[in-house]
Amino acid sequence: MKKFSPLQKALAWATHTFTASGMVAGFFAILFIKDHQFVEAIYCLMAAFFIDGIDGTFARMFKVKEVLPRMDGQTIDYVVDFANYAIIPAFFIYEAGYDLNGEYIYLLPETWRWLAIALILIVSGLYYGLDGMVSPDMYFKGFPVLWNLAAYYMYFVLHWSPWINFGLIIFLSIAHFLPLKFVYPSRAVRFRIPNLIATALGVTINVSYLITIGSGMDIQWLRIAAIIMAIYLCLLTLYNSFWEPKFQSQHQ
Repeated sequence: MKKFSPLQKALAWATHTFTASGMVAGFFAILFIKDHQFVEAIYCLMAAFFIDGIDGTFARMFKVKEVLPRMDGQTIDYVVDFANYAIIPAFFIYEAGYDLNGEYIYLLPETWRWLAIALILIVSGLYYGLDGMVSPDMYFKGFPVLWNLAAYYMYFVLHWSPWINFGLIIFLSIAHFLPLKFVYPSRAVRFRIPNLIATALGVTINVSYLITIGSGMDIQWLRIAAIIMAIYLCLLTLYNSFWEPKFQSQHQ
């Protein structure tokens, strides 16, 4: 058996610890949601998203599977992701709303909030049980568990009525199991560089917009840019799912 140095083991443990630290960010998001500090809550979920986005790079760099063969980093990742991408965003969607003339209007129809949240959690659990959430050509199968993104857009960007938000949740829940090819930017095989650039641009736009909201401003061109990025993601999913396979079959 190959032996590894104390430094290599320390780096491997540090990588797993870094992955698990996403739960800390998620816990602080819960505290902010409880106090209806929704900008701060999204900051915490963004921090968790950032950790999830780069921990795999460290894992490969430090060869954690070889150094710590009894530790399963993917299991840690699944636990953290389910909390930060499903459970905590569901709590956000349940609690979030707007003060309008002294009345608190929830994101969802008040009587039916529980049903929407139950749907989010159940379908997310079922999705994680799928055999292979990622296709061989490195796309997510169906709409991935990204309820953090849905929560952010519903509350800060779209400003739709409670019943339309309810309908959106039903649609996204069904979309988990539709034959869609949702882009996986960090592992994409086709158009990897354009996908990474588009992802970086989308993150920059939405973080900038959130910062302006937290500063008491609402810069509309940033909001419009955020909507355009969401439309781009939808169109890209449709292209990857339906148009590209048809094009390839016609030219084989």
